[in-house]
Amino acid sequence: MTTTSGFPTAGAQPPHTDHPARRPIVYGMTPTETAAADPEVSGALPQQVARGPVRTSGPAPVLDVVVPVHNEERDLEPCVRRLHAHLLAHFPYRFRITVADNASTDRTWAVAESLAASLPGVRAARLAEKGRGRALHTTWLGSDAEVLAYMDVDLSTDLNALSPLVAPLISGHSDVAIGSRLARGARVVRGPKRELISRAYNLLLRGTLAVRFSDAQCGFKAIRADVARALLPHVADTGWFFDTELLVLAQRAGSRIHEVPVDWVDDPDSRVDIVRTAVADLRGIARLGRGLATGRLPIADLRAQLGRGAITPDPPGVPRGLLRQLVRFAAVGVVSTLAYLVLYVLLRGQVGPQAANLVALLVTAVGNTAANRRLTFGVRGSGDAVRHQFQGLLVFVLGLGLTSGALALLHGLTAPSGRTEVAVLVAANLLATVLRFLLLRSWVFRRPAEPVLESAL
Repeated sequence: MTTTSGFPTAGAQPPHTDHPARRPIVYGMTPTETAAADPEVSGALPQQVARGPVRTSGPAPVLDVVVPVHNEERDLEPCVRRLHAHLLAHFPYRFRITVADNASTDRTWAVAESLAASLPGVRAARLAEKGRGRALHTTWLGSDAEVLAYMDVDLSTDLNALSPLVAPLISGHSDVAIGSRLARGARVVRGPKRELISRAYNLLLRGTLAVRFSDAQCGFKAIRADVARALLPHVADTGWFFDTELLVLAQRAGSRIHEVPVDWVDDPDSRVDIVRTAVADLRGIARLGRGLATGRLPIADLRAQLGRGAITPDPPGVPRGLLRQLVRFAAVGVVSTLAYLVLYVLLRGQVGPQAANLVALLVTAVGNTAANRRLTFGVRGSGDAVRHQFQGLLVFVLGLGLTSGALALLHGLTAPSGRTEVAVLVAANLLATVLRFLLLRSWVFRRPAEPVLESAL
């Protein structure tokens, strides 16, 4: 690894492993060593960090805005001068602008050096390989600023959103901040093709990775340096998927992500290869999904280090997490019951009531166990999945006994109508559902008691 303008030059980031790069070098010191050398943050790693306001006094800048560029000799100078003037006029603390030239082949590096020489608070870093993610990974880990940000060189995003972007990070309210073109209040000018692609990509992320943020790829983001040092060693992508991967890890780690609706005007001269980027993003989603599903990403460790604790304890006398679990279990139960009734009605005329009840219960029991495992009780990864399904089927036998017994008793007493039969089945299923929840919580997905985290606010 070589250095240019004071920065380490990053090579290709490795894929996720059981032991990713946990000790990135920051000016020759690891994050743990940096914390130990500073009495104000000593002991913050790896324990949960109580994130208050960042330090705004001292020689280091409060904000470092990185502008990653590749062959941008025409747009670079007006972008940096406009950004520099805006920060001088509107940002009350020390700042730095870092031009990260990743393997440009035109005059971009010469322009970057000229800007660094003529404007105070501007410096340039040159990387030997392309990749926006690689440029951000390198410059962010090499920065001594408290808050790290980046924006695209075309300045599609109105700079008036910069202060609202970084203010929650400076105050300690949030950990990551993103500009959003899809949030309510955003004003966007772009063609229908790019609008459709952007919305489709973010819907895909919601469906595959269960993200809660609205816009993954807007080139206008910021992160606290302490949070970045914890997350970046586990971000493998070096290209456009870097943003998404970082945000997903931040969300899973329990960090607070602040969204700022932005005014955004599409750059008609954009040279992004949409098809190639889309394919790379799909591969990134698959890789990241595997890392999360198999447990290869240390989400539990990151959550213990970065996650914000509960604001208030659970109500007295109520087991921790019970209220949330009841709500989610009820939602899963409603869907399962509807699926069960549909299957029962479809099968009853073909195989009779008892067989229809058996098949409908069996199919929905497997889906119900899987959904409750993930959504209600927060169990992820493939560990113990077979055991959980087996125990879930034993609980299913209880439900089968209740509903089959209710059907047998009903038909033994009278010749019921279809409505009466369905009503009895619903009542029996409600009783079975209550027992099912108790057994899933106390037996199938039982976990050792965990200490309640103190509030980080």
